[in-house]
Amino acid sequence: MCGIIGLAFAEGSGVASALVRGLKRLEYRGYDSMGVAVIEGPGRLVVRKAAGKIEEVARRTGVLGLRGRVGIGHTRWATHGPPNDVNAHPHTDCGGRVAVVHNGVIRNYASLRRELESRGHRLVSETDTELVAHLVEDYLSRGYSFLEALAFLGRVLRGSYALALLHSGEPERVYFVRYKSPLVVGLGDGVNAVASDITAVLDVARDVVVLEDGEFGWIAPGEVAIYRPRGDGGFEPLPPGELRRRVKRVEWTPESASKAGYPHYMLKEIYEQPQALSETLEGIIEDPRLERAAELVAGSKGLFIVGAGTSYHAGLAGQYYLSRLAGVVGHVVVASEHKVYTPGVGEDSVVVAVSQSGETFDTLEAVREWRRRGARIVGVTNVVGSALDRESDVTLYLRAGPEIGVAATKTFLAQTILLQTLAVAAARMTGRLSGGEARGLLAVLEGASETVRKAILASEGVAREEAGRLKAANSMYIIGRGIGARLAMEAALKVKEVSYIHAEAYPAGESKHGPIALVEPEFKVYVLASSDSPEIVGNALEMKARGGSVTVVSPSDLDLDIPEGIEVLRMPPTGGEILLDAYSLTPYFQLLAYHLAVARGYDPDKPRNLAKTVTVE
Repeated sequence: MCGIIGLAFAEGSGVASALVRGLKRLEYRGYDSMGVAVIEGPGRLVVRKAAGKIEEVARRTGVLGLRGRVGIGHTRWATHGPPNDVNAHPHTDCGGRVAVVHNGVIRNYASLRRELESRGHRLVSETDTELVAHLVEDYLSRGYSFLEALAFLGRVLRGSYALALLHSGEPERVYFVRYKSPLVVGLGDGVNAVASDITAVLDVARDVVVLEDGEFGWIAPGEVAIYRPRGDGGFEPLPPGELRRRVKRVEWTPESASKAGYPHYMLKEIYEQPQALSETLEGIIEDPRLERAAELVAGSKGLFIVGAGTSYHAGLAGQYYLSRLAGVVGHVVVASEHKVYTPGVGEDSVVVAVSQSGETFDTLEAVREWRRRGARIVGVTNVVGSALDRESDVTLYLRAGPEIGVAATKTFLAQTILLQTLAVAAARMTGRLSGGEARGLLAVLEGASETVRKAILASEGVAREEAGRLKAANSMYIIGRGIGARLAMEAALKVKEVSYIHAEAYPAGESKHGPIALVEPEFKVYVLASSDSPEIVGNALEMKARGGSVTVVSPSDLDLDIPEGIEVLRMPPTGGEILLDAYSLTPYFQLLAYHLAVARGYDPDKPRNLAKTVTVE
């Protein structure tokens, strides 16, 4: 999740230092490179950028020596192309007259790049962003205005994007476009701003306008213009009255703004899941690496999925869908136990290694050992250029943005949707799905973002109230069948790691083989009723018969015959689609864990004894 900022000052020449201050406000989002572009005078557009930390890059490239009143800046979290100086933003067109910074993922970048190159454009980076500068250049060369060029972008770009742009011929303006990636306009005294996050503009503005999908326009030192597309293909300005009504006063401190007003990063990241899922799915569907990874998985003679903690649970979900959709069955391996499976790994094996950070020690040890034995590696990670990325034959990127909270939330569901997409692609390879059927399932997955949004809204109040009742509990069960059993493991982990309440997950059918012995009056039992296992009602009845305090969590359209005395939490409907169960059922337990931690007086962002990335054995 990149950070962008654009500033237009009425006087002075301090835009470069102000851009650096704004970018420092965005550091919490994570980044691997930074850069700025400043118009130093009519026709003079200057770009300074490199991989590295903000202060070091600013010093090494002479950023603070730039003089101008209008500029744009960027902190990059790599998605297309490794983190290096060339791939750092801003990017420019062939003539060096247009500069652009970007947050988001452009899905059809490969086809657009080929089209531009066929018309003589020379693109030098591996990013999806650079093509935007060349597209604008192309439109300008045909006689269109800059605003018309921005309107054309909205018609040809697919994916998500928040853009800030400069044109050397217009030294008073910063242009912007917003579609599915956040962007705000800041209104200050003698300065106006545009940024991906309110945090970045707090030094210069406290009045903001949150842009809506499809809107574009420009800021100048004393003016702001916002336009929106019309149904006939044209565009129109936002009426002044509507613009005034949309101005909001921000009273946040910079620290609270880095959390977007949320008290903790964990809660913020739970609420970021709709956008994270959209960006992950948009980024992977048209990534040519997906087809290569699917070929490896579908053709493997021995498949191993390896991960640790939350990534292991995502691997369990991934294997469920690979088996169910593609008929590909493999071993899901806890990374620290990889040596048990090593004798069975060879040249005909394929390993899907899942690690949010790409630096998890045990996962990397498994990858390196199995690679030495001839296995092919498919990496699944959130960090371009990480060790796992470098060790993999094919890497699939989450594009979920940085996750600051130690307890993984948005990256679990991002891993899940990516592995589901891999399973659909593999099923197409094995012939289990036709092209039309595969496209149909991908269309189902496009509903994941909305499902998780509704689940968060449905869960927030209920989870907070339940946390107040359960804050003195010592233990609980979370059980399920099918995909529900796998989701229960992640739910239990969340409760354990941030609230310190013992929570045990297991397949519900195992109850009579030992676990039910612990159930006594008021013992808390959560039952995940997923779309593939309505028979789990019998297990809920078993727990209730022993005096347990039983709550069934299910999609609202799942037909369950549940008697009185068992609480039922109805989550968003899934239409019977097993691909959507994770997004309907998971948010409640994330929010329950969060509110339990807060109710018990603990900081959910900093659970004791834990680190975000485990880089030791």
